[in-house]
Amino acid sequence: MTSTQILLLIAAYFGVLILISYFTGKEDSNEAFFKANRSAPWYLVAFGMIGASLSGVTFISVPGMIGGQQFAYMQGVFGFFVGYIFILTVLLPLYYRLNVTSIYQYLEQRFGTTSYKTGAFFFLLSRVTGASFRLFLVALAMQYIVFENIGVPFWATVVISIMLIWLYTNRGGIKTIIWTDTLQTMAMLTAVGVAIYLINERLGWNFSTLIESSEFASRSQIFYFEDPNSATYFWKYFIGGIFIAIAMTGLDQDMMQKNLTCKTPGEAKKNMLTMATLLVVVNFFFLSLGALLFIYAEKMGLQIPVVDGITRTDLLFPEIAMNQGLGTALAITFIIGLIAAAYSSADSALTSLTTSFSVDFLGIEKRPESQRKALRKKVHIAVSLVLIIVVIIFNNLEGNVVSNLFKFATFTYGPLLGLFSFGILTRYQIKDKYTWVVGLISIILTYCITILPPSIIGAYQFQWEILPLNGMLTFIGLILIRRK
Repeated sequence: MTSTQILLLIAAYFGVLILISYFTGKEDSNEAFFKANRSAPWYLVAFGMIGASLSGVTFISVPGMIGGQQFAYMQGVFGFFVGYIFILTVLLPLYYRLNVTSIYQYLEQRFGTTSYKTGAFFFLLSRVTGASFRLFLVALAMQYIVFENIGVPFWATVVISIMLIWLYTNRGGIKTIIWTDTLQTMAMLTAVGVAIYLINERLGWNFSTLIESSEFASRSQIFYFEDPNSATYFWKYFIGGIFIAIAMTGLDQDMMQKNLTCKTPGEAKKNMLTMATLLVVVNFFFLSLGALLFIYAEKMGLQIPVVDGITRTDLLFPEIAMNQGLGTALAITFIIGLIAAAYSSADSALTSLTTSFSVDFLGIEKRPESQRKALRKKVHIAVSLVLIIVVIIFNNLEGNVVSNLFKFATFTYGPLLGLFSFGILTRYQIKDKYTWVVGLISIILTYCITILPPSIIGAYQFQWEILPLNGMLTFIGLILIRRK
């Protein structure tokens, strides 16, 4: 495909998103923007949340992980499923019972204002960086396959991307995103299905042939029980996955805001269970695609793409889809899937960050009705600018993006995990004004533990267990500041 054809495809895709936003954004109210008037169909929410959970990280980076750790990521996915069960049985009923707009309002009711602001701050930090990581990855891929060829600098790619997101989320907010996420999930899954079919066809295989091949067997080990020091060790991935799901979904305003648009707690539970089940299946197919990409590259003598001297396994999928003559159908579905991957997470992040800052820090619900809409729109613009700046900064980041994303999340979500756990599992009150100190110290201590030299920890490699460790340190700190 030529650069002009790709740009026309991108324009057509955004035309559809803007058309959706026109119909869903006719009610330009804060209630629709923040909660979709609590009227969203649960099955649409569930399907759309698959795309938001997968995002560009899964679409591009998870297939690229195969070269380093085969299917070890599935161990974490099984942990995700257990974490989602906890969310639907414990956290969802709590949020619905309290009728919150921001889930961090629970911390204010349980502990006080400082705990509330501390929890909301760590969400803002986590979601800004998380959304920026995801958007950076897809912007990098878009730069690689189209914008570099027409002389558009990376920073301009980022600015254009976020301006387009702002355009179609400005009025409808979460009400629009429920519908656009459904479209984007369909686009991503279609792209993966088409890629698996066409690459297999080029090899003279079908999906069954792929699964049964010796090449697939040599790249598809799931379970790693042998070496507790290894980053791929089962219990690290599995237990870490449980807490990653609880923290990055159940304690995350972005993901839970979608759940809270369902009509009843029962429908929200059906949404979460459906999403949890489908995610296990979908992640297996993404990893299967990754194995197929590496098999194809090896058979065809292709090199892993190198950008600025850095080997980018993240770019193997776009390289094969766009530059290896596998046909226009794969190129078109890949481009649409790539765009969908970028915006299925970034658009909801923009909305949830706007919601959290408006509600948690500006107290928008306590302000006069005449001021609320204008204030929300100003915050929406400001958050867009912040995302642009952070994504550009991340352009200097090295390594596999999915690993960097989860590594950072284990630090920033830890205090949230500790705060909510302490609130739910104990009846203690705390000296609220010291909560932020506990959260900060827990992050510093966790980081210090992870950089201990080999002379102390030997060959041990940290994985997602950093998150429960961080949460536990926060929990202990809250015990120390409890009221007698």
